[in-house]
Amino acid sequence: MSARTRNGYCLGIESTADDFGVGIAAFNGEILANVISAYMPPEGGIHPREAARHHAEVANKVLEEALQKAGIKPKDITVIAFSQGPGLGPCLRTGATVARALASYLGVPLVGVNHCVAHIEIGKLKTGALDPVTLYVSGGNTIVAAFDSGRYRVFGETLDIALGNCLDVFAREAGLRQKPGEPFGALVEKLAKGGRRFIPLPYTVKGMDMSFSGLLTAAVNLLKKGEDRLEDLCYSLQETAFSMVTEVTERALAHTEKKEVLLTGGVAANKRLQEMIKSIAEEHDAKFCVVPSQFAIDNGAMIAWTGILAFTHGIVTPIHESFVKLRWRLEEVEVPWVK
Repeated sequence: MSARTRNGYCLGIESTADDFGVGIAAFNGEILANVISAYMPPEGGIHPREAARHHAEVANKVLEEALQKAGIKPKDITVIAFSQGPGLGPCLRTGATVARALASYLGVPLVGVNHCVAHIEIGKLKTGALDPVTLYVSGGNTIVAAFDSGRYRVFGETLDIALGNCLDVFAREAGLRQKPGEPFGALVEKLAKGGRRFIPLPYTVKGMDMSFSGLLTAAVNLLKKGEDRLEDLCYSLQETAFSMVTEVTERALAHTEKKEVLLTGGVAANKRLQEMIKSIAEEHDAKFCVVPSQFAIDNGAMIAWTGILAFTHGIVTPIHESFVKLRWRLEEVEVPWVK
């Protein structure tokens, strides 16, 4: 390994959905910059093409800010990493195009990173977890996973919509207004703290998998009836959804007998969910780890760090093979850096 590689830097680009992020990480694990620009739709959910247009418009500014914060110049970069999937096609392609252009211009290797693996790896880096059962919950993914035989194996996942999406849609139906950079889930969490009455809602766990669509439909129907306090509905929605993922996580923990539980992804910032996962970790004599909030949402730093792990273990992505993978599953990725 050359001196440049040992002391190098990776620039990571995240663009799977509504966030365009650029992170810069040193090969020793230090995160030097983590800049994010979020696309805010005027109404409704994410419009992939509009989000991609946003990413293209802000890319240069976000790149410049990240380099400035890191205190390095483009010529100092050793490798470029980008989120290759899973995600929204137009958004992924925009980030991939920027990454290819940078790698070609700078003459450095390119590494395609699995977005889900990156959420796990940044969580491990920032918490010190070594071999956890991971609950990864976000707007696009809900997965319970653990490492075994060279890959992260999926022990349970959502059968339909993700937990974060469930909370987001309910918040929009309730007419909640978010501030720039504020996730809808945080608004639901605030209202849930004022809940006084638990309203029974569909609880759907099938084997080790979960379904949130029926829960969402029931909650929205009650919302439209207008007979229940919004705070009680938010409280009941949270408690039901979080109980489902907690049950599956606990089963995976009991089966694998791992000694750590990692909570990562955008919904990991929810304090109530943290309480519930911490409780089951303690019952199984396992250490509870939660990713810091600035690395919980989609971000370039997690792509940069995972790019370093891959690159230092011989993984590079030739530009002619750098096509995006919209449905790139977690267990399809080999992770030779984990033993």
